[in-house]
Amino acid sequence: MAKKIYIINANYYEEISDRLVCGAINFLNENDISHEIVNVPGALEIPTVINLIHDKVNTKVDIGFIAVGCVIRGETSHYDYVCSESARALMQMSLDGLSIGYGILTCESKEQAIVRSSAEGLNKGKAATLACLRMIELKKEMY
Repeated sequence: MAKKIYIINANYYEEISDRLVCGAINFLNENDISHEIVNVPGALEIPTVINLIHDKVNTKVDIGFIAVGCVIRGETSHYDYVCSESARALMQMSLDGLSIGYGILTCESKEQAIVRSSAEGLNKGKAATLACLRMIELKKEMY
């Protein structure tokens, strides 16, 4: 069965999310894995788009989702709601059987986000890709 990976990119902090997407795409291209990027305005929109895609996709393809983006703490409690609710929704989707790699950075500063999205270091876009692909493989092993 062929694999298709959807990279759902919350591009509110475009400089950071572009680096995360690059980490994911580089690995997928190196391994000849089909992928598509869908841009959304922020982390809260990621679960909705995953739901929409999942409802429309051909089930003869092993699909997975890579959720990438960045939330940086500001002066209000908005950060806490966005981080908590986007993570909660994605976890519920994972528990419902979707293969999702979580690459949404939750940082105290832009400097932290730059380190975690760096191609030379901790690129969480690539890490989320590896997690997504492993979840697809585990599902195949279990069923």
